[in-house]
Amino acid sequence: MSDDGHEQNGQERVPSRQRRRFPGISSRAYEHPADRSALVALRRLSGFDTVFKALSGLLPERSLRLLFLSDSVRVSEQQFSHLNDMLRDACYVLDLEKVPPMYVTQDPQPNAMCIGLDEPIIVVTTGLVELLDEEEMRAVVGHEAGHALSGHAVYRTILLFLTNLALKVAWIPLGNLAILAIVTALREWFRKSELSADRAGLLVGQDLRASMRGLMKIAGGNHLHEMNVDAFLQQAEEYEAGGDLRDSVLKILNVLPRSHPFTTVRAAELKKWAESRDYQRIMDGHYPRRTEDKDTSVGDSFKESAASYADDVKSSKDPLMKLVSDIAGGAGGLGGRVRRGFDGFTSAPPPKDAPPRDTPPQDDEA
Repeated sequence: MSDDGHEQNGQERVPSRQRRRFPGISSRAYEHPADRSALVALRRLSGFDTVFKALSGLLPERSLRLLFLSDSVRVSEQQFSHLNDMLRDACYVLDLEKVPPMYVTQDPQPNAMCIGLDEPIIVVTTGLVELLDEEEMRAVVGHEAGHALSGHAVYRTILLFLTNLALKVAWIPLGNLAILAIVTALREWFRKSELSADRAGLLVGQDLRASMRGLMKIAGGNHLHEMNVDAFLQQAEEYEAGGDLRDSVLKILNVLPRSHPFTTVRAAELKKWAESRDYQRIMDGHYPRRTEDKDTSVGDSFKESAASYADDVKSSKDPLMKLVSDIAGGAGGLGGRVRRGFDGFTSAPPPKDAPPRDTPPQDDEA
């Protein structure tokens, strides 16, 4: 690393600097509300850990560990030492009790993941290592450390297993539909968990520009001189607001098979969180501690999740979401008008020539 911070080999290098540390921080501090509500419910579900430990015999975790150990490079002081330093630093900042094993695997596709049931392992591809500079890579390592702290590795492993299982039972109509329903739900949760991990990466790197550069490179390659953060974020706004109801449906269909949100959306969400009061409070040292996790209310977490989705719908510029919001608001207004009309009808005085309510009407003829 260059001490003067100049670029080397076309990648930006910056000198090491002091970052804030968050002793005892709970993953609830940075988790997206939809991610957090699912995790709180699962953690408090009686017998949940036992069930998934029983499943570990079916899951290919041992095979994956042996595969990476035999056919990838394990990060250490002797191998990829700069990544080893970043990993240990990320675990120090987030106060992880144990540093998870980390591997570099040969794959030109930029990617990283955190998997495992008993103990999480982090895997990054050579394509990612070669694409990102030091600070961008630090945010990615922090992202994966955030997955580890949140316990996402367990559910990611289950998602991989169920996805493979869905392919094997595709010839069984009902069995395949049941597995696909679970996979679809897990993918929706995992997309929200990626937003959580992006926040963890920002807490570790504490450099929003580096996080943004990394996301732009993942989208457009190592051509920063041809890209612009503001223009990239404008794409996210255009994606959300553009088109009509047909485009809204296509957006849903496009995102359903994905485990990650679209890159421009991730960048916009991270920038929004970085500018929020929640982020500033964490940086000031005011955040929930792990010692308080056992007292977390499942109901409160679900309320926060529901409120988050409601806010997303209300503030969204997407044509379908605007329609949903308008219908919901209109239905509420209509319900109020009907209720007021009904109340007025029941409380209105009878006409002057109407017979008393307790007196039956008289026939015209005697």
